Amino acid sequence: MYCTGMVEVIPTNKEDNVKVLNGLALTLVIVGALNWGLVAIAEFDLVAKIFGEEFGTTNAVTRIVYGLVGLAGVYLAATLLPAVLTGNDRRVLGERSHSPATR
Repeated sequence: MYCTGMVEVIPTNKEDNVKVLNGLALTLVIVGALNWGLVAIAEFDLVAKIFGEEFGTTNAVTRIVYGLVGLAGVYLAATLLPAVLTGNDRRVLGERSHSPATR
């Protein structure tokens, strides 16, 4: 994804789409991890607070956020984790690999 002036252009090729999806999933997983850290350390649920709920309570919006974080975790586990474990850097970056990974 790139920006031309004030207009953001949606990626048009598959590699760019994968990069955007990877970045979005990673961002959601980081948000979820930080939220769980706050829950463990300070008994404070930032996501619930942002959407007007108290610690330990949810509403439709917070459940959607938590669901997206969970889906992002599943997506990263299914796509990026195998690439990292096999050392396939091109796959981690969302690029097509035309030859076997060399490492």
